Amino acid sequence: MSHKTLCSAAVLLIALAPSAYAQDVSKQEMEEDVIIATGQYLSIDKVNAVKTPTPIINVPQSLSIVDRIQIEDQAFTNIADITRYTPGLTNSQGEGHRDAIIIRGQQTTADFFQDGVRDDVQYFRPLYNLEQVEILRGSNALLFGRGGTGGIVNRVTKKAVIGETFTDLSASVDTFGAYVGSFDTNSDVSDTAGVRVNGFYEELNNHRDFFDGTRFGFNPTAKLELSPQTTLDLSYEYLDDDRVVDRGVPSRDFSGGADVPLKDFDNTFFGSPDENFTTLKAHILRGTVNHEFSDALRGNFSAQYADYDKGYQNLFASEEVEVGADGTFDQVELDGYRDLTDRQNLFLQGNLVGEFQTGSIGHTILVGAEYGQQDTENARFDNVFAVNGIDQLSIPFTDPLDIPAFDFTSLSRDRASEVTTLSVYAQNQIDLTDQFKLILGGRYDSFDIEVDDLVAGTEFSRKDEEFTPRLGAIYKPAENVSIYASYSETFLPRSGDQFLTLNLTNSQTAPQGFENREIGLKWNIRPNLSFTTSVFEIERDDFLTQDTEGDQDNQVNVEGSNTKGFELQLQGNLTENWSFNTGYTYLDGEVTFEANEDLDGNDTRQTPESSFSLWSQYDLTDKFGFGGGLTHQGSFFVREDNSVKVPAYTRVDLAAHYDVSEDLKLQVNIENLLDVDYFPDAHSNDNISTGKPLNARFTVRKGF
Repeated sequence: MSHKTLCSAAVLLIALAPSAYAQDVSKQEMEEDVIIATGQYLSIDKVNAVKTPTPIINVPQSLSIVDRIQIEDQAFTNIADITRYTPGLTNSQGEGHRDAIIIRGQQTTADFFQDGVRDDVQYFRPLYNLEQVEILRGSNALLFGRGGTGGIVNRVTKKAVIGETFTDLSASVDTFGAYVGSFDTNSDVSDTAGVRVNGFYEELNNHRDFFDGTRFGFNPTAKLELSPQTTLDLSYEYLDDDRVVDRGVPSRDFSGGADVPLKDFDNTFFGSPDENFTTLKAHILRGTVNHEFSDALRGNFSAQYADYDKGYQNLFASEEVEVGADGTFDQVELDGYRDLTDRQNLFLQGNLVGEFQTGSIGHTILVGAEYGQQDTENARFDNVFAVNGIDQLSIPFTDPLDIPAFDFTSLSRDRASEVTTLSVYAQNQIDLTDQFKLILGGRYDSFDIEVDDLVAGTEFSRKDEEFTPRLGAIYKPAENVSIYASYSETFLPRSGDQFLTLNLTNSQTAPQGFENREIGLKWNIRPNLSFTTSVFEIERDDFLTQDTEGDQDNQVNVEGSNTKGFELQLQGNLTENWSFNTGYTYLDGEVTFEANEDLDGNDTRQTPESSFSLWSQYDLTDKFGFGGGLTHQGSFFVREDNSVKVPAYTRVDLAAHYDVSEDLKLQVNIENLLDVDYFPDAHSNDNISTGKPLNARFTVRKGF
């Protein structure tokens, strides 16, 4: 461990000792989180995505919350499952080794947060220790800083509970042979202290040949009540993930227009079963302190230190296949690389929230600051085939592939970067009257990056200083209805969201800018039933994309893009026994590039025009209930060159549960009931995922 890393850890421990703290979550409050999802208060006392004690109905921005009950009822196991039932979001493949999502047409691998703190390393995030997942949509740097170009995803973790002792166990297995077990146990140490431990172990499997893997996590937390006004939360999490990297199937030529995914090879593995794998070892240490200075002034301070050791290597199809009239093909082209990343993150963040009056006008003031230090070492090795001495090779197609000898020996990138960020932000929510409210805010970000390119023997550096505003107006014709308009901005430095693209070409180039305009309506039909809808537009400055010839090493700088859209969501309880969640999204994303006729006017990448989701659950008795739903995703082009188009699909899912007793629950979830053949997501024109066929997951939950 470097001297710099040791210093960073020391700073963290000093910060944690007397002055770190978080939220008080009892079992009763866990149930209240369900109410949060249907339009009640988001408070600074619950680590969340808006940082102020504001009812959701008064947030001038699209916001969805997926609580732990929905996660359990629908048997979600990853972030991709959540995106399919959230308006405005679609999943991207992430090369088979990371979470990658698209929010309102903007692709990201880094706009993830945990308890309000940046969590930007590329890996698959588990759900075992979460209370809820909050998804804010629309570019908005004020609350989270750089990135968040289409929105952000914030995971809220479980915290220790004072005055409660309980244990919950869960185990499930599916028809592919994958299984997972988890536990959640809380101990009441004293009148002012509690300890909670969450953990899980999972064996991975699916319909794809040779895919498997294991992952596990361990997350002890402690809560200390330092005084009636002050609490301290401490958390340590260890994650370990080791799995096969699967990048799906290539595209095939199609004489009627754009190429399409290769059909009828849903199980075929286009890689090396032994050499396609990824590993992750992560240590995350966090502390949060909340303090109530008075009834009108509260604050929190959080500190997080995280160490990530991530590696992946793979072979993959790198070119479309030429399919004959009989549906067969003779050859497949392979490429590959090994990528190693070691990163240490240190973040310190503080917020003050005050509420006061000036005459008849009410104010809710948020003032905050954040310091971040991120040290990254990244190296990439291209594979070399022994037969030709380069990284690409066309081989005769067999199933499984008969791959000639190769090794990852050609060093193509070796960089060390140091990123230092300093941010200050302020926002005032002004209650002019009971009907009219304004949101005025701004954020200053200093983003300083230094890169040492060990291959080229050069050093690069750049410092960006950006001010981003947030403006919102709300009109409430009734207490349970709000009509809002908002404008917000964010930026993305030229080093990208993983700090890997800074070089001589772009080190002097200004960051990408994003603007979000949005008009919406929120209606709390009942305390437990809400309807939201919005119309929005996101404008994006110039960005890099693959050229129209499909050469991954030859990228062009596109002038920009414009994404317009419409969303709606109805969520809550129609009756005491009947819950309902449905959402629809319309997106129109267009590339702007007047100097290049091949790209100008094309669709933005992986932006389906229409997406729809529905989930409904009904309890027939106190013990037995069932649910069902569907997801529909329209067709989309994989990249801005629009050379490969993935077809639309509709998938139907079912579920049923039986409560044997108050503490024992049995559940079955059926995915893809109609056994539809579909392609849910993609990474590149020749890395397209195949959907799972009909399968079932059986779950047992036991409480003590």
